[in-house]
Amino acid sequence: MKKNFFAQQVSLAIDEAIKAKKLGQLEENNFKPVCEIPKNTQFGDFAINVSSLARDARIAPPIIAQNIAQFIKQDGFSVNTVAGFINFKLEEKMLNEIVGEILSKKDLYAASNLGQGEKVNLEYVSANPTGPFHIGHGRWAALGSALANIMNYCGYDVYQEFYINDAGNQINKLARSLELRVKELKGEKVEWEEDLYPGEYLIDCAKRYIESNSNESYGDFAKADMLRLQKELLEKFRTHFDCFFSELSLYRNNEVEKCVQELDKKGKLYEKDGAVWFKSSDYTDSQDRVLKKSDGSNTYLTADIAYHKNKLERGFERLINIWGADHHGYIPRMKAAIDALGYDSSCLEVLLGQLVNIIQDGEQMRMGKRKKMVTLDELVEEVGVDATRFWMLMRSIDTTIDFDIDLAKSQTDKNPVFYVQYAHARACSILRKAVEKRLDVENKVELPALFSEEEISKIQEGIDISDLFSQTCDENSKEAAKALILKLEEAKGIIEAAAKLRAPYLLCKYSQELANAFHHFYNFSRVLSDDKELSKKRLALTLCFKIILAKTLDLIGVSAPEKM
Repeated sequence: MKKNFFAQQVSLAIDEAIKAKKLGQLEENNFKPVCEIPKNTQFGDFAINVSSLARDARIAPPIIAQNIAQFIKQDGFSVNTVAGFINFKLEEKMLNEIVGEILSKKDLYAASNLGQGEKVNLEYVSANPTGPFHIGHGRWAALGSALANIMNYCGYDVYQEFYINDAGNQINKLARSLELRVKELKGEKVEWEEDLYPGEYLIDCAKRYIESNSNESYGDFAKADMLRLQKELLEKFRTHFDCFFSELSLYRNNEVEKCVQELDKKGKLYEKDGAVWFKSSDYTDSQDRVLKKSDGSNTYLTADIAYHKNKLERGFERLINIWGADHHGYIPRMKAAIDALGYDSSCLEVLLGQLVNIIQDGEQMRMGKRKKMVTLDELVEEVGVDATRFWMLMRSIDTTIDFDIDLAKSQTDKNPVFYVQYAHARACSILRKAVEKRLDVENKVELPALFSEEEISKIQEGIDISDLFSQTCDENSKEAAKALILKLEEAKGIIEAAAKLRAPYLLCKYSQELANAFHHFYNFSRVLSDDKELSKKRLALTLCFKIILAKTLDLIGVSAPEKM
């Protein structure tokens, strides 16, 4: 990454400047340079502010910047200073190196070893198998799968897990609900008790139950049927889990009771009012929590502690959970349990997600009314997988999303996913036309293609694009080409930041900026022209754009169409 490169250059130059007694009273280099892109790009493509050194150096920031700059060895870039800033401008050599590296490494250009193979258990969605996924589940599915792609690309070893909540009373209610639907289909009159699941989706389940002549219990059949539908939708939504972990298996394998016994042996439990309490207030929690109720039944927390213990026993070094914002208070008690079991609770990360508001015809749809209700399946059917995933990922997880269905379906530049995908299709169109026969409209004569497939292959192997910045090129075209190359180079830093910050939305933002840079380049640069050598250089840049944008979209689970 060029930001890291220039930060290192400044750090080395500070060492030299201190040795040469050019930095006043500064005797030791503890400065950590932060390289940024300046708002005014006339000064440079990258900039580092060294003004904070003035406190120890006891000389003015402009002099500090000048004295450091003179020790920077310029090779492929130029250096200038403004006030306390050291600015860097990339020259043809370095710009050419960026293009060459992209053409050489292709979709591995921005890959890194940031995670150093850390074993990560990423648990998300984890819905009850009692009905269709709601919109929130769609946001967690998009976020979790995109985050797994990004982290794996950056050197983490990510294992994706779905926790099936199939051991609680909700399964008993599901069984009773299916039983009533079956009786209704058979013509019997039934009465629905409160807190059951009267959703219409169970009518189809009841039909399948009757047709199957199944000997299974209502609960087992309904759970398996709902889980099957959930898995099918997840696959359609490009969300692939390595494991569907059953809560019920924790009880069948006696792991819940063993976990309680281990906490008891460690002196972390006590009895009060006939219930068994966990001393979670000894750790990060605000109060103690009940693990076993006075009737002997376990709370939800008990199985959750056993489940996290199971994850750690499987050798995962980091646990990342994606939960709804209403689970905020659950985090301290889970961290307390991990510490109490003898592990380090810092291994647990919880990403809390805000709600999704569905907007249609300019109005927010109320999720409580069935006729206005939108399930994930219905949303995907309405706007497609690409648009649903992109819109679900466009904002930080801690920000509420306003999902505008009409805009997400539109084929206009105002629809971000269309704008981005159209840029990729445009690049593909240019590359196709380069090898297609042309028509001389005026003379009505067919002309040979500008390039052969072999020539395009050679361009993909690497090419010197320095001519794009020669004096013979239009100034606007030069600036647009450089801006595109700089934006392509940003991919490394953006993808690493998305992995480190657990923030896939950064890639949505970057893909829009990259598409904008390409559209700008296209507007000022005729890629295919009679000047074959110049066309080669611009085709190389088009290829680079196609490679990076396709990879960016792939990481967030959105397709990169070649035609639109």
